[in-house]
Amino acid sequence: MTDSTEDIVSTLLTGAVEHLDIPESLRDKTVSCYGDVGESLLEQGGDLWSVYPQGSFTLGTVTRPPNEDGEYDIDIVCHKAVKKTSTTQEKLKNEVGDMLEAYEKEKADDDTDESPILSINESRRCWTLSYDNFHLDVVPCVSDEEYPPTSILVTDLKLRPWHHSNPKGYADWFRDRSPEMLRALEAKAEEIGVPIVPNWTVRSTLQRMVQVMKWHCALHFADDLDDRPPSIIITTLAAHAYSGENDLFTATINAVGNMPKHITEESDKLWVRNPAHELENFADKWHEYPERHEKFLSWLDTLATVLDSAGDSAGRGLDYLVNRLGEAFDLGLLRKSARRMGLETKQLRDAGKLGMTRNAGALTVASRSTSPVPFHTFHGQTQR
Repeated sequence: MTDSTEDIVSTLLTGAVEHLDIPESLRDKTVSCYGDVGESLLEQGGDLWSVYPQGSFTLGTVTRPPNEDGEYDIDIVCHKAVKKTSTTQEKLKNEVGDMLEAYEKEKADDDTDESPILSINESRRCWTLSYDNFHLDVVPCVSDEEYPPTSILVTDLKLRPWHHSNPKGYADWFRDRSPEMLRALEAKAEEIGVPIVPNWTVRSTLQRMVQVMKWHCALHFADDLDDRPPSIIITTLAAHAYSGENDLFTATINAVGNMPKHITEESDKLWVRNPAHELENFADKWHEYPERHEKFLSWLDTLATVLDSAGDSAGRGLDYLVNRLGEAFDLGLLRKSARRMGLETKQLRDAGKLGMTRNAGALTVASRSTSPVPFHTFHGQTQR
């Protein structure tokens, strides 16, 4: 079967977002660093403490920063397994800060390239350890005993009540939204001989779809960072709207059209509820800043227009399609992806697997209904 325009757009976008993945070497360094932080907290505070990643890193939807000087933002949970009645938000925040300060000093004394710089993050909820090319936002929390087993209560020094969350439960929910991801994770676990592997070890259509959306969103809001929607809102609505498609283009354009249906209104407030915790509203700032919701919907309309235009470009050639998508995405990355497609096409031809459909002249994968494409020496002769 000849590749459709949808297939070609999917391949272009997939090839491009692969370049936006966190590099494997940096990913391994990140895992090593937050593991080292966890070991330090255990040594200092005892076995009540644990550290694990949350957000886009653990979901496998990290995208490269939109500018050359940008850093990867990795969120990690610093969990103390105690009741909220045994401490206060301020006390817990300071306790974690003191231990991280000791950790930073220890690393500085070691005089290694891995020495982090500790600072207070403006979000009020976390501490930040800065490294070359990435930073770790360390979020202090305690157990949420009213919503076991994995819910947590996060410090927020500007809010009187603790902030509810459940990153482990959310990662499970996100994984379960994609049968393709479940199969890939099972295969990966069997391959390396372990019972379970984290989401970030594979890439599925759902993960790539979220990366495409986050990529376009970062470029769309490049000059309006304050109103840029949080990635957790994009990820949650996209996963809700995902219907199991394996084709990236179709999955994305369908999800973009259906995402607003999963925004609810309760007591005059808009909600994008955490599917793993009924009390967490990812869109809580939209009540205070209603223009952010309006801009979110406007961005979705823009993305839908871009994808519709790409889907309607049949017969206009690959260059037209790349340039059209490049108006909204990164033209350089799309050109890299297109060149890669060209290399893969040449490899198929060289292997004798590329054919032309009879009477149509369209390139496709060779089968009984196709005639092999002759090997070309580019010297005016073909070999038979």
